[in-house]
Amino acid sequence: MRAAVVGVTGYSGTELFRILSNHPEIEEINLYAREKEGVSKRFLNKEVSAFRNIENELLPYDAKKIMERNDVVFFAVPAGVTSKLAAPFIQNDFPVIDLSGDFRLKDPKEYEKWYKKQAAPKEELEASCYGLADFYKPDTSYIANPGCYATATILGIAPLLLKQLIKLDSLIVDAKSGVSGSGKKLTENSHYPVINENALLYKINSHQHVPEILQQLKKFDSGIESLQFSTTLIPITRGIMATIYAKPKDADGFNLEALKKAYAEVYHGKKCVRVLEEGFPQIKDVQYSNYCDIGVAYDELSKTISVVSVIDNLVKGAAGQAVQNMNDYFGLDELCGLPKVPAWP
Repeated sequence: MRAAVVGVTGYSGTELFRILSNHPEIEEINLYAREKEGVSKRFLNKEVSAFRNIENELLPYDAKKIMERNDVVFFAVPAGVTSKLAAPFIQNDFPVIDLSGDFRLKDPKEYEKWYKKQAAPKEELEASCYGLADFYKPDTSYIANPGCYATATILGIAPLLLKQLIKLDSLIVDAKSGVSGSGKKLTENSHYPVINENALLYKINSHQHVPEILQQLKKFDSGIESLQFSTTLIPITRGIMATIYAKPKDADGFNLEALKKAYAEVYHGKKCVRVLEEGFPQIKDVQYSNYCDIGVAYDELSKTISVVSVIDNLVKGAAGQAVQNMNDYFGLDELCGLPKVPAWP
């Protein structure tokens, strides 16, 4: 197979290139700039110094040539880009895995409200599918790869809704992310003197992944209307920890064993989700891997369920899940080419 990557110089793009380079079914990777003008190989090496020995050139963007030369294209670009580029791929039913947020929300008004950008046409949004790989196989050729916070949060909550265990208005999510989650472009909060030895709350209940999370949770239980969602930037390079709290629907008949049983049943046979029998996962348990690790607890005194869900935001939260979606689309083993052992310590 031949794979195209558009937007390789960002963090998700370089992670995607790393994974595809070790994929046994990928014989050729073609890299494309977002701009139509030609970009030199020197520019690629300058932007990503780790690529100094990579022979791939950064080719000018041309949708027709991408489809002629490749079997699949990955877009690892910021929001607001693929909404302008998707049409020819959708019209030609060409496989696309989109790591941006442009096709995750089905309602154009919701996208414009949360992303502050013009949405893709509604007919194009309807031609795409949401690629939560551990629950769905792609049913269209245009796959919207989930966001990183959304992946950790949805996987953490799913059994609570699917098994109808909780009061729907009691969900609280406290999510923390490493600095790479904010992207390559320097911001005031990601500047070293600010984030080092610090923790910063940001976008409380206004993060663009909130409507994405709710859109998916409604598929598990249509009665859910909202959740409390906080996001914190912490001084690590990669990783997300989502701590989820909820109240059981029937506190009198609820216990830890029922909670563990629900998670074990929902994730039985799912190769990329690992549910701990005891204790809670830590971020280093999943770094550089495509795993989501989950731990659960129940406090009898406060009648509170606690769930901890951890992922590597650049792998499971971006490039790794994108490759998992590619594997599913082309009928490969879902773990094909994905790192099976996390990096430790």
